[in-house]
Amino acid sequence: MTEGKTIAVIDIGKTNAKVVLVDGTTLRDVAVRTTPNGVIDAGPYPHHDTDRLWSFIRESLAALNTERPIDAISVTTHGATAVLVDAAGGLALPVLDYEYPGPQDVLAGFARVRPRFEETGTPTLPGGLNAGLQLYWQSRRFPEAFARTRHILMYAQYWTFRLTGVAASEVTSLGCHADLWEPRNGRFSRLVRNEGWLELMPPVRRASDVLGPLLPEIAAATGLSPAVPVHCGIHDSNASLLPYVLTMPPPYAVVSTGTWVVVLAMGGRDVPLDENRDTLVNVNALGEPVPSARFMGGRAFALLGGTNAAVSGRALHAVLQKGAMLLPAIPDDSGPFRGRQARWTVPREELSEDEAQVVIAFHLALMTATCLDLIGAGGPVIVEGPFAANEAYLVMLEAATGRRVLTGGGATGTSAGAACLAADTVPAPPLAPFEGRSLPGAAGYAAAWRRAVETAG
Repeated sequence: MTEGKTIAVIDIGKTNAKVVLVDGTTLRDVAVRTTPNGVIDAGPYPHHDTDRLWSFIRESLAALNTERPIDAISVTTHGATAVLVDAAGGLALPVLDYEYPGPQDVLAGFARVRPRFEETGTPTLPGGLNAGLQLYWQSRRFPEAFARTRHILMYAQYWTFRLTGVAASEVTSLGCHADLWEPRNGRFSRLVRNEGWLELMPPVRRASDVLGPLLPEIAAATGLSPAVPVHCGIHDSNASLLPYVLTMPPPYAVVSTGTWVVVLAMGGRDVPLDENRDTLVNVNALGEPVPSARFMGGRAFALLGGTNAAVSGRALHAVLQKGAMLLPAIPDDSGPFRGRQARWTVPREELSEDEAQVVIAFHLALMTATCLDLIGAGGPVIVEGPFAANEAYLVMLEAATGRRVLTGGGATGTSAGAACLAADTVPAPPLAPFEGRSLPGAAGYAAAWRRAVETAG
């Protein structure tokens, strides 16, 4: 097979940052460089080490370009991060770490000016997870520095600005529980308009738009061609969704499993969302609103000592026979049942280890099914990430939803999704229908779990 276009993806996650070479035909990784992404715990508040990241990005582009010449650059980053850039292109203030609780100090004042959930699809979140709250807090806490701001950039567009000198806004990051965008109206929110931030917001560009070639000094420092195009960039969850958006007709739902289980519905039923149940509205790369829900499934899995090891058919049937269940919520500060006290209906010590693993998997599947129902998801359910290898989880998810379950693999994930922005063609992600063992009684167990949850509520 001949080599396709080589796309360098700058992928800034909350824990790690990487620069990945992706083949533009297969969307598979060719080479990667990785570094921890730490936070500087110093004044004026905990903030991202953008200087170190910038050095890492430039060094990585230079090194990777010697392995395979880079033809295009794309960027994807975590959300909930806004950057204040001054007229000289520097930082008016450091880039706030969204886990810092400081912005909560102005929550009462912010509540008087923030848009309604129905307008922005943004729930109230802890710390600085609402980027609009970050900006409101910075404008009140550091008014002189805030007054020096020339551009408010979301995090992916900050890095494309560093590469090209072109400032842009982009909807997947603006629409990531930020209170800055109205997903259904496709415009900046009244918070932006009323706070006087509209003039600080650069023109809105599509994630795939080419903002420009590399700045001459960046090309010289990295050895890349000065003509290498840099694409606008995308929020990481939407990067993972993008290959499906571009190749698969709705309705369908994508379940991305990791520390957070994020559930996204494309083309489902129009249902009212409940912000108190950890539902929200994302915006995909085409500018379309995407009803979403989430819970900390991976965190729960780790806290409970879960594994994806195969379990016996005997354990599956024993759990159904005993009616052994784990009722939500773990942890109790997120998801559709936050604030509830978790409870095993059969004490864990009375179960074998295999049976306990089945109960954990069933619990996570039923939490996922609840999220799918809350956002009106329809069509097949695509499971990506670690839970795609857990048969008990998949068996119960299929029984609880009554819909086809597919497992994702191959060229998926944030780097491949971000590479789609620069690829000439996008191949459909390889999907495998789940063909696990038949489990009579699983649908009845799911119905009983739901009744138990409703009764406990």
